[in-house]
Amino acid sequence: MADEPIVVGIDIGTTKVCTLVARVEGANNLRILGVGIEPSQGIRKGNIVDLQAASQAIGRSIEKAERTSGMEITSALISLAGSHVSSVNSRGVVGISGRAIDQEDVFRALDAAQAVAIPHNREIIHVIQRGFVVDGQDGIRLPVGMHGYRLEVEAHIITAGAATVENLRQSVQASGVQASHFVLNPLASAEVVLSDTERQMGAVVCDIGGGTTDMAIYIDGDIWHTMVLGIGGNHITSDIAHGLRLSISQAEEVKKQYGHALQEEIDERDSFSTRIFGEENPVEIRRKDLSMIIEARVEEIFDLVLQEIKRSGYDGLLPAGVVLTGGASQLPGLRTLASQVLGLPVRVAKPENLLGLADQLYSPAYSTSVGLLYWAMMMSEAAPAAGGGRRSHRKGGNPTLDTIKNWLKRLLP
Repeated sequence: MADEPIVVGIDIGTTKVCTLVARVEGANNLRILGVGIEPSQGIRKGNIVDLQAASQAIGRSIEKAERTSGMEITSALISLAGSHVSSVNSRGVVGISGRAIDQEDVFRALDAAQAVAIPHNREIIHVIQRGFVVDGQDGIRLPVGMHGYRLEVEAHIITAGAATVENLRQSVQASGVQASHFVLNPLASAEVVLSDTERQMGAVVCDIGGGTTDMAIYIDGDIWHTMVLGIGGNHITSDIAHGLRLSISQAEEVKKQYGHALQEEIDERDSFSTRIFGEENPVEIRRKDLSMIIEARVEEIFDLVLQEIKRSGYDGLLPAGVVLTGGASQLPGLRTLASQVLGLPVRVAKPENLLGLADQLYSPAYSTSVGLLYWAMMMSEAAPAAGGGRRSHRKGGNPTLDTIKNWLKRLLP
């Protein structure tokens, strides 16, 4: 029991901060020991706009998780989103001189793939291998042990605004917690919601949060494309507030209680009463009018998602369709509308098979939060000696060669 790793993830979103502490049990089980959920402050579209307010919200979330788990949190994996995130595909080439390829050659090739022209104001978050080429033969998954003279790797490199990442790091460190690594939201969510078959066949993970919609395209088991769109559930709430003359808090409540993404599924006679600006008494509002506002914005979100899928060039390689997750994916009718706009099969997914204090986590809103724990678990498996003691996380946020080795071990079959 004592040597079972403890993993910690902090999901810093536009609407909530969620800190989770879990113990790894057995091969692939997580027992949730501590949960700290706190409304976000000072964060907009994944970016920190008020460092002090954000630090305080993160601090309260960490404190709650420490109190429920009875443990002190010293380091954690942190979620990352926002329109400052971008990705590029790159190739790295190294010479082998005819001998058998070993792990170090693979790491050297990945290192070479990193040598792309990245502006000084950007930081590399992930370097993920997509496949290898040995002496012109492509489609190789694991080249170790093969003989050759030239080894190439195709890598997917995800970068983020260095200042934004540093602000996140500072806001977490204000609570005495080290940011051991940053993980892009849809990659964390994918660990929870994607099946192995979907990864192989070709699928899109689409995580619709409060401020952003985060996408990752998986083909042949690997990540081929990632993108963060600066639009999410809060835009729907804002549209309702403006369209029906409500406060933001009222609009959010109305959206959750009466919202539907498809007008055609709402009865003409359905209505609800609420107090609007400029009226002393509650006013009756038709649900169809509310649905019209929601449908317009949801359609726009999925139009942007479709544009991004087409821009990636992989739109014909996604037979497994789209897996929706994130808080906004729970809106009734949203899955049907997504399928209509995208022309692909769509399902909504949430975390499952958790042990311990997991009751409130069985919701699409917590896919990223739980996914961070799986990433932390795989990092601890890849480098059991890296953390020391009960915290088996790597320190430092920059992608060293050792860190790249972790991701390689995670993604190789």
